[in-house]
Amino acid sequence: MIAGSEGTMKRKTPIRCLFLDIGGVLLSDGWDRRARKRAANQFRLDLPEMEKRHALTFEAFEEGKLTLEEYLRLVVFDKKRAFTQGQFRRFMFLQSKPLLGMTPFVARLKARYGLKIVAVSNESRELNGHRIRQFGLDRLVDCFISSCFVRTRKPDVDMFRLALDIAQVPVGQVAYIENTPMFVQIAEGLGIRSILHTDYGTTRAKLASLSLRDDSRVGHRAS
Repeated sequence: MIAGSEGTMKRKTPIRCLFLDIGGVLLSDGWDRRARKRAANQFRLDLPEMEKRHALTFEAFEEGKLTLEEYLRLVVFDKKRAFTQGQFRRFMFLQSKPLLGMTPFVARLKARYGLKIVAVSNESRELNGHRIRQFGLDRLVDCFISSCFVRTRKPDVDMFRLALDIAQVPVGQVAYIENTPMFVQIAEGLGIRSILHTDYGTTRAKLASLSLRDDSRVGHRAS
């Protein structure tokens, strides 16, 4: 990864394409453990039981093999509830928030350097679609390698190979921004220069070391 590879940082091959995770990089995670805990508190659910059911279904859900309705029927509506699927679904969607600074930052880099932007993310179909529309990601991202579309998910290395095939950019001209260390390691194994994202400021500095500099003086709080 960038943080630990001095030689990689000094390569002079220009970056023409950015691979980006969505949850944890551009936006908050869509439906993680913290969101499920909030849902359990809001709707008075048995969280341990909900987590057991989620663990049995989330891979199929993120790979697009279960619809949101089917997932909810198995995980939440396995018994009669005092609330509707529509109410729960709206709550799920409201958990997504932009990480301050990141989307406009990437947009500035794209405009300045003519970058191709490719999202490589594990997301369920309905949640992915909501996040793309709600936060205008289709105006930033050129193509979405989402687990729900390609029917596989990180850490499967095929996600990255597929992204490289679709991007049609040499691996040496790609940089990847990801907040999960294991996924950074996998991408690096393919020769992709990778940044472990922790916040806006450090990612901005690491991209500058790859000659992707943002000269904007507009301040942003760290993500």
